[in-house]
Amino acid sequence: MVKQFHLLLDELDIGQALDGLRGRQEAWANTAVFLRDGSFPGEPFLCEECSSEDEALKIAGHYRRIIDQIEGQLAAQGGL
Repeated sequence: MVKQFHLLLDELDIGQALDGLRGRQEAWANTAVFLRDGSFPGEPFLCEECSSEDEALKIAGHYRRIIDQIEGQLAAQGGL
């Protein structure tokens, strides 16, 4: 069983944490596009180190799930 923790943070800290998580999710999603297409049509970015598009998509999805969980808990408490 996975151990769960309850954290108490102020809204500024939560906003900063979400910004960081969104940046990581976007970096991994962009890496997947680059690995699939061989180029990236948007602004330049740093490609993450991984072995395949599938791996990059899984990591991007993991970040997306974390963000969704945090946002869901915030919404249940009245949001930011």
